[in-house]
Formats: sequence, structure tokens, C-alpha cells
Amino acid sequence: MVELNKTSANIEQLQKRVRERQELCQQLKSMLVERLDLPVDAAWIDDDQPLIGRGLELDSVDALELVVGVEAQFEVAITDERMDAFGSVNRLADFIEEQRSQETKI
Repeated sequence: MVELNKTSANIEQLQKRVRERQELCQQLKSMLVERLDLPVDAAWIDDDQPLIGRGLELDSVDALELVVGVEAQFEVAITDERMDAFGSVNRLADFIEEQRSQETKI
């Protein structure tokens, strides 16, 4: 019975984590569309679609605007060394989660 309770708790934690991740990705997509005035619906952007270059075809000016937007909306700093975070929505979400987890450890 104890194992069943642990399994149920783990499933609930996993489901919560999935919902939080989906919400973060949706927030990122909405920010991209609004901040860059993209002529697409946020739902159209795939989580693994490249942001810079092919994919959404964003350029360096767009990347700078994204840095400002991410820092303002998600309160995480992005340095030049971490511009790889803009590879896709998923990579950007990974970066934000990583930064938030480091902040909670401090």
C-alpha cells in the first residue's frame, strides 16, 4: 500500500511538472509573437522549432529584443555565453528553469 501511495504521488508530481512546462512554453510563445510582432499565432510555433535563422527566421536584432523580453518577464539574465538558449522554445524553457532552480538553491 505504501508503494502505491508513493507511485500516485510521483505521478501527480510528474503531471504537475508537465503542466508547468507546457504553461512556460506557451508563455514564451506568446511573448515571442507579441514582443516581436510576428504575423503568426503563438499556437503555430512548435516547441522544438529553431528560433534564430531557419525556423522562425529571427535575426540578431530580434535576439536582442528577446533577451530584454525574457529578462523582464521571467526575471532571469541571459549572457552572451548563453545565447544558445535561443535555439528553440524548449531550449529557452530549459534555460529559464535552470536559472530559477539555481536561484532557489542560493
